[in-house]
Amino acid sequence: MGRSTAVAVACFAVVHHLGRTYGATRAERRASLPGDEVVRRPQTVATHAATLPAPPEEVWPWLTQVGWHRGGWYTPRWVDLLLFPDNLPSADELLPGFPSPTVGDLVPDGPPESGCVFVVRDVVAGERLVLESTTHLPLGWRTSGRARLRWTWAFTLRPVDGGRRTRFVFRWRARTGPWWLTVGTQLLIVPADLVMSRGMLRGLRRRVART
Repeated sequence: MGRSTAVAVACFAVVHHLGRTYGATRAERRASLPGDEVVRRPQTVATHAATLPAPPEEVWPWLTQVGWHRGGWYTPRWVDLLLFPDNLPSADELLPGFPSPTVGDLVPDGPPESGCVFVVRDVVAGERLVLESTTHLPLGWRTSGRARLRWTWAFTLRPVDGGRRTRFVFRWRARTGPWWLTVGTQLLIVPADLVMSRGMLRGLRRRVART
């Protein structure tokens, strides 16, 4: 293996590791979280975390409005333009009309014709929100059975510093098939998640601090 190849492999390993662990402590990565029971035997797990400068009850409204043509995911605008150019910018303020979700509610994550949605599987206001999707694949792949996906996003809020701040932990778990989709998830989605999740955590922290 040449030196340049070794450097590239080492860089990928670092980015891949951060794509699964950014911001989270070892204890948080090992802990059981709400939603873990939804996807059994996942091939991919990523846990991220940040401490936000507000109590959970002030962070929670930002989670109730996430989604396509809603509040977005608080990622940087350049990321939205690059990956989701048809989506609205992530909201910089709390929007009216988005009460706390209930189990079974749908959270859109793509244009209506894509059929791409999350389903709320578990929710306790101010404490946790668990979303599940089997639709985050090209429509042709889903209808033909060429590929399959079961994927959860779990957001948990825990008061720290006497309730003045919030420890926000975000975990996603995925079971995918066939093998080439699982390999693609590891090679592409996990490294990309470093950018996406880091941007979301920073964006959420900035919005919470401002309001």
